[in-house]
Amino acid sequence: MTFTKMKAEIVKGQCPTCHEHTMLVGLANDYYRCMECGTDLEQKVNGKISYIPVLTSNKETSGKFYLHDWDEE
Repeated sequence: MTFTKMKAEIVKGQCPTCHEHTMLVGLANDYYRCMECGTDLEQKVNGKISYIPVLTSNKETSGKFYLHDWDEE
């Protein structure tokens, strides 16, 4: 039996989907989940830390992601 060591990171931030100031839980590098609405977010650092929704691939975009393709639910 092999054990994998996981380390969760918890940060405070504002979710761009639900606009709440909440806890964001990260299990993978630069990827977090909003504890209010459950949206998966990617952390971007360019002078300040920003969280943007993670876009999923579909057949129409053929694996390319654009922010304008993301629809807020």
